[in-house]
Amino acid sequence: MLKIGITGGIGSGKSTISRVFATLGTGIYDADSRAKWLMCNDSVLKSQIIENFGEQSYSFDGELNRVYLGSVVFSNPEKTKLINGLVHPRVGLDFETWIKKQSGNYIIKEAALLIDSGSYKQLDKIILVKAPETLRIQRVLERDPQRSKETVRSIIDKQMSEEDMEKYTDYVIDNSGNKSILKDLLQLHQSFSLKN
Repeated sequence: MLKIGITGGIGSGKSTISRVFATLGTGIYDADSRAKWLMCNDSVLKSQIIENFGEQSYSFDGELNRVYLGSVVFSNPEKTKLINGLVHPRVGLDFETWIKKQSGNYIIKEAALLIDSGSYKQLDKIILVKAPETLRIQRVLERDPQRSKETVRSIIDKQMSEEDMEKYTDYVIDNSGNKSILKDLLQLHQSFSLKN
């Protein structure tokens, strides 16, 4: 079974592309959503977070205190590196467990930090989804109205640039809206389906 990665910066349209593959019957592992789930439900990860970031990382009912953790982590590169170093290995194990339950010729792992985390090394091919920064900011603001333009730009500044990501990728999807990408995605689907 081929393992395909989909990555790209915030607002590039990774999830939209993944949904197209899902409608074609492909198993999709959304690493970012699973990471959030694991931070609340994986006992090993929860204890590591509490040990490194304190009891206030979780509320009394066991929910992740995102406001507190975000305030500690995102302003401090060392703390960001630490939390990623705790979360990414647990996501990697979860992905390996998930993959054993899948069927078909290929699966897709979608993750914003696919390259940064090193998890791209577990995969056979990588698809990069690109879009102009102004469009990415607009998409995020429409999707997450609680965020400000400055916040989104700050996230973009902290993410690996599209140019650097491209060095690790096998396919690039231009999701700027200038042309239909469906034909490209169907071609990739056919290509991946024929590999095995």
